[in-house]
Amino acid sequence: MTAPDEKPTFNISDRAKLRSTLLQATDEPVLIHLNADTTWLVSLPYPPTAATTKPAAAAGRSSRFNILLDPWLQGPQSDVASWFSTQWHLVAPSVQTIDELNLLLIEAEQGEEVAAEKKAKTGKDGKPRSLIDVVAISHEFTDHCHETTLKELPRETPVFATEKAADLIRSWKHFDSVTTTPGFSSDTGDWQKTLSVSPLPGWVGIGRVITAGNALYYHSAVMIAFKSVAPASDKNTTNTSDPSDNRSHTAAVVYSPHGIKATDLAPVKTAGIETRVLLHGLHDVGIWMTKQLNLGALNGLEAVRASGAKYWVATHDEEKKGGGFIAPLLRRTKYTVADAVRSETKNMGDEAPDYRFVELGSGDALVLV
Repeated sequence: MTAPDEKPTFNISDRAKLRSTLLQATDEPVLIHLNADTTWLVSLPYPPTAATTKPAAAAGRSSRFNILLDPWLQGPQSDVASWFSTQWHLVAPSVQTIDELNLLLIEAEQGEEVAAEKKAKTGKDGKPRSLIDVVAISHEFTDHCHETTLKELPRETPVFATEKAADLIRSWKHFDSVTTTPGFSSDTGDWQKTLSVSPLPGWVGIGRVITAGNALYYHSAVMIAFKSVAPASDKNTTNTSDPSDNRSHTAAVVYSPHGIKATDLAPVKTAGIETRVLLHGLHDVGIWMTKQLNLGALNGLEAVRASGAKYWVATHDEEKKGGGFIAPLLRRTKYTVADAVRSETKNMGDEAPDYRFVELGSGDALVLV
């Protein structure tokens, strides 16, 4: 495991750093934790092969492809009914609204003056043009699929969601496009044909990692696959601006807020997809005497090994304020990566994974080098 001081992290409150990172990390994805729980922004650089279709910043579009994961910002979330289960953030999200996030991205990419001008001179719907290209939803539960937050997005924002979540979102009649996230398994051939469906560009795909008999998908993962320039260790003298550059390969962000069994990740590695980062929690959370919810750090270490992830980033570990029938029944065991390493790595021998563990707080960002 790589030493902590090697983590290329910063907080988005440092606007100058955010701006320089988004503009200069032209080959590298940037991962931003928007709250202390499990809301993420994945900002992807356009690959050389997509240079001709890259939107121009001058036209009000982003110079990067921005994917929003499971947005829940302000207000409570409640499942079934408020008396059954209600939770509130204890740690303030780094942005309070989708509009605030959008203006932050505009400022980062186009400067403070442009952001101020766009804030004053809004578009046809009363807001600046959105720089959120797509939203991905992992589960129908309202800490992942938060109606109030999602409805702050423009109607034209494409949404990819698991089956139950997609049905729920369609029932709101707010979004023009809601796509049920396609499955990815050992039976999947070409990932682009299966996962890169309209309105996604051809170099990006969004899928759900599934295995036979795992139809309920609670312990599963959303996979964002994308064409990427090969890591520095693989670089040669090939011209990176050449669309035929054979250094382009497929990388992925694998997001599993409740955890996923290590064996379920085998198809990702088998397909030759590099897991750049695995988002998997540390805490083991369950409902007393009934159901395990979050699989925790011990499972996470196995998942890192199975996927070959370069980074392991903790997610969905915020201890929220809870109320309702379920709150007193929740049981949380707080593991750390050190616990997982002590418990499992000594038994792995030469098979122990080589990865970098990163824990990001609200507003923290990581450059996925």
